[in-house]
Amino acid sequence: MELLIAQGQPVAGGDLARRLGVSRQVVVQDIALLRAENERIISTNKGYLLHRGEDEDKQAYIRIFRTSHRTEDTLDELNTIVDYGGRLKNVLIEHQLYGQIEVDLIINNRLDAAEFVEHMKSSNDQPLNVLTGGCHYHTVEADTEKNLDFIEAELKKKGYLI
Repeated sequence: MELLIAQGQPVAGGDLARRLGVSRQVVVQDIALLRAENERIISTNKGYLLHRGEDEDKQAYIRIFRTSHRTEDTLDELNTIVDYGGRLKNVLIEHQLYGQIEVDLIINNRLDAAEFVEHMKSSNDQPLNVLTGGCHYHTVEADTEKNLDFIEAELKKKGYLI
């Protein structure tokens, strides 16, 4: 917890393991135990992040968008969301066999979006939407309903919104 608090940004599980002198599996198990104790730790593609909650008093508006697009359009989709004031929280798919699969993304700006897409391109893994023919959901947070309306209109205009 001290490392996550001090870092203030995502810390890779492997980095935590090295710093603490334990295996990666021990880190995964300890994170699960901390979550069971109501610690607000989220997993992102960059590592573990402690949700600080400093903005909890601030009103945020949330909308879930159902989208579909080609993998090559991922950066454009993400940039569309952040350019209109959105903060993309996750990606979620409905899998026929496994049910709902959800992954925290935490993409707040164009830099986050570019880093995510670069990581996606350099990875040997496929994005989740490949499992569902492109269809996926995003939970998006914004400071106003108007921001969410702009995001929705632009995603629809680009043909990404289902």
